[in-house]
Amino acid sequence: MQSENRSFINIIPPVTRHLLIINVIVWLATVVLRRYDIYLERWLALFFWQDSYFNVAQPFTYMFMHDAHSFVHIFFNMFSLWMFGGLLERVMGSKRYLIYYIVCGLGAALVQELMWQFSLQEIVPTVGASGAVFGILLAFGMIFPNMPMYIFFIPVPIKAKWVVIGYGLLELYFGISGNQPGVAHFAHLGGMLAGIIMMMYWRHNGTLKRGNGYY
Repeated sequence: MQSENRSFINIIPPVTRHLLIINVIVWLATVVLRRYDIYLERWLALFFWQDSYFNVAQPFTYMFMHDAHSFVHIFFNMFSLWMFGGLLERVMGSKRYLIYYIVCGLGAALVQELMWQFSLQEIVPTVGASGAVFGILLAFGMIFPNMPMYIFFIPVPIKAKWVVIGYGLLELYFGISGNQPGVAHFAHLGGMLAGIIMMMYWRHNGTLKRGNGYY
């Protein structure tokens, strides 16, 4: 008989739980090692492909890195991953959910590299799970389009589909205008783009269907 008093961390579905743990461990390691002049960003952050620091693993490793100077960066990414990711994992299944997460992160890296290639954004090493998290947000909005969500400073609930569209438009605006430098807005859009491609592909081949608890 299973214990009815499972710990909070064990309630989280396995892939989401392990993603949370890995991200936090890597962030703590980044913070601690900097005190000894060891900078994990030099190997694990995403650099422009023509930079001498670039290596082929970075489009994958960067999504597990976060700003060592900012707790806010990792907090909001992990909070969003916990809030939306666990539910999506239960709907998609752990294997498909992990594939989706990685593809969104890789899509974000690809778009970021393209922005650098065409000089559309300042070349600054990129870190963070944001691209994958924005992909998760996209999937949440497609699977649960009418679920009410509460946004800071807005006293009334907004349907998830409008929240996702709003976030996408904001990212596009900030990316084009440059009014919020230092944030990889196009990478966020890349995660959403990869996400919608995956979702439409799964819908087309019948993996996820409307009316069956999916979308």
